[in-house]
Amino acid sequence: MLVSLKWLRDYVDIDLDAQTFGDKMTMTGTKTETVEYYGQEISNVVVGKILKIEDHPDADKLVVTQVDVGQDQPIQIVTAAKNVSEGDYIPLALHGSKLSGGLSIKKGKLRGVESNGMMCSCKELGIDEKFVEDYKKNGIYLLDMEDSYTPGMDIKEVLGLNDAVIDFELTSNRPDCRCMIGIAREAAVTLGTKTKYPEISVKEESDKAIDVDIQIENPDLCYRYLARRITDVKIEKSPYWMQRKLIEAGVRPINNIVDITNFVMLEMGQPMHAFDMREIGNNKIVVKNAKEGQVFTTLDEQERKLDSEMLMITNGEKNLGIAGIMGGLDSGIKDDTVEIMFESAVFNRENIRKSSKKLGLRSEASSRFEKGVSLDNAELALERAAQLVEALGAGKVMKGKVDVYPQVKPVQTITVSPRRINARVGVDIPMDKFCSILEELEFKCNLVSEDELILEVPSFRLDIEQEADIFEEIARIYGFENIPSVQLQGNSTAGVKTDKQKYLEKVKDTAIACGLYEILTYSFVSPKGLDKIRVSQDSKLRDVVKLINPLGEDTSIMRTTLIPNMLDVLYTNASRNIDQAATFECGHVFTPDDMAGVEETRICIGMYGDDVDFFVLKGLVEKIFERVGLGGHKYIADGENTSFHPGRCADILCDNKYLGTIGEVHPQVLSNYGIGKRVYIAEIDLDTVYSLANDTIIFKSLPKYPAITRDIALVVEDKVEVASIEEVIMDNAGGLVEACRLFDVYKGDQIGQGYKSVAYSIVYRSLEKTLTDDDVVAVHDKILAQLKVRLGAELR
Repeated sequence: MLVSLKWLRDYVDIDLDAQTFGDKMTMTGTKTETVEYYGQEISNVVVGKILKIEDHPDADKLVVTQVDVGQDQPIQIVTAAKNVSEGDYIPLALHGSKLSGGLSIKKGKLRGVESNGMMCSCKELGIDEKFVEDYKKNGIYLLDMEDSYTPGMDIKEVLGLNDAVIDFELTSNRPDCRCMIGIAREAAVTLGTKTKYPEISVKEESDKAIDVDIQIENPDLCYRYLARRITDVKIEKSPYWMQRKLIEAGVRPINNIVDITNFVMLEMGQPMHAFDMREIGNNKIVVKNAKEGQVFTTLDEQERKLDSEMLMITNGEKNLGIAGIMGGLDSGIKDDTVEIMFESAVFNRENIRKSSKKLGLRSEASSRFEKGVSLDNAELALERAAQLVEALGAGKVMKGKVDVYPQVKPVQTITVSPRRINARVGVDIPMDKFCSILEELEFKCNLVSEDELILEVPSFRLDIEQEADIFEEIARIYGFENIPSVQLQGNSTAGVKTDKQKYLEKVKDTAIACGLYEILTYSFVSPKGLDKIRVSQDSKLRDVVKLINPLGEDTSIMRTTLIPNMLDVLYTNASRNIDQAATFECGHVFTPDDMAGVEETRICIGMYGDDVDFFVLKGLVEKIFERVGLGGHKYIADGENTSFHPGRCADILCDNKYLGTIGEVHPQVLSNYGIGKRVYIAEIDLDTVYSLANDTIIFKSLPKYPAITRDIALVVEDKVEVASIEEVIMDNAGGLVEACRLFDVYKGDQIGQGYKSVAYSIVYRSLEKTLTDDDVVAVHDKILAQLKVRLGAELR
């Protein structure tokens, strides 16, 4: 919130410079964002009165003026400005002066005629043109004639350019601070002084009495509605002091009536609206819900489509404004308005926020209403507006006001324990100091005992709900810098990783040790990724979690597989002429389960390069399984996975549970991604692996007895899997086979068509004795016999 220090001094005494004051406010919870000094660069600029204007003897576009600047003699100024006249008061930069932006002014000659300074425009004074009337924009900034000036006065004093504006960052739970008086209350507590509230009294000059009938049809959305009528209204510009205060608060002056409503909103935090009585017509106000599908044109000339949840201000027959957000185009103040009605109301904050969001319309009023305003403050603001009308001579206040307050809110009380609060603060604050802090914050204290203090909460403190809120108030006003720092007491425990976290870390470390690079990709993906990897329409992978409000189609669903993201990364590398790549990602995939997303942890390994094939990738997977303690798994050929090359893909199973898929990516998928290399990918369910793995290391003593090795070469059909051969060997080992190792696979002319030769080295060893040839032959012959029976294997 922008706060003019000069305006703030109307409500609280501040004897500090702006920066020091801002720092103190930050320490008590009202954070100072920036401090800006208006007019700091300007010097030696004064008020001048134009006494005489003559044509320049040698230039058609220049005039020569004589200007009174409070010296013994008028000074001569040459200017090209067309908007000045004799008798005007203007800002005049004298010889040696400085203007906004660091511009220096010196006397000189223009086309042979001496000029002892320069008349100033609003830009040269650092005043934004958007806050200036049109006749002051194009040329010299003319001072308002109705104000009294003395030539030679410092222009910074006249225009209020001699102070600072502070931008305070306010938290959403302190709506009471979104006004000058709210900041003044915080400043008074911070500086140990008192808040100077404006003395409000209304002089009712009109003989007429207010005769507006107000009805609230939905008291759950409109808690209170007050109104006053003003007659004999004179629409004109506001005095400069009011305009300047609005400008420094970031609000553009419009006319005296609108400026009064904005001034009261900035001063007291209560949004107001002024209705032209001609638009109300029947002297009746009905606050009710809009009709579904209605269209309403607001003050900004935009048509808004309404729904039945939005609250409207009407005259019972037509809509006049959207409650708490913006008035209607026809209900606003016009140049010929002669009678108005001030509205001051309190609306349901949740409804205002929802309506504002639906309409895409946010105003100064809605931003305050949606955070909450005080019910009691609404009446004070109405009276303040009526007082300003009388003070500015903008009209006559009618007798009486209308106040519809269906459900009067009782005074809020809260009971706290000072002893408990002191214990939590960590400082034993004396009871008189404790109560004094709260009274300075305008709480009313009724001390029962050190364990019981009954507080009456001021109506503007909408954030106070429980003892914890009072604890915060005591701590910030007492001063965090006055609370000593102490070491934490009690048994401290160091944070440790869970077994699952250690397991995942082991997986990643193993992958990195094998030469893979870790990548991270987004969980929000495009549904087109599933099409690009050729996922069938009935696949479970298409059962996705959809985002309700995605940023776009490319991030509209939660991923069910890591493969599309992996292929995107590999494509990026390949397209940049990276000859080989080996990457992995440990991430989550998401599947819907009764409308609640379920996360599954997976690892996806992707590789390409001249030295990469199926078995290189399989070796990496095996190394990870070995590291985490997974055994007994199988690779089963899978020719139905449409994302992988037929015949070069396998599913990994363990205890009949699916662990993942490994293989070469289908050429059509590679074409969809524009990758011109063979790519190998494995995607494994790490949650299932974790449930089956056992990395417990069991000690095994070194063997005492020697081993005997037998090599065999078998001729089997080409379709027989190596894993089946190893399974038969181990099933018939009789406890003597220590290991069997494949060392050769041969296909060729010496082997019949559709067959292959598979050679194994079988190691026999007993833990109890030295084996004899007879011991080995008995087991070896049994193995060969079973290989023939079960697999049709013949010795080569």
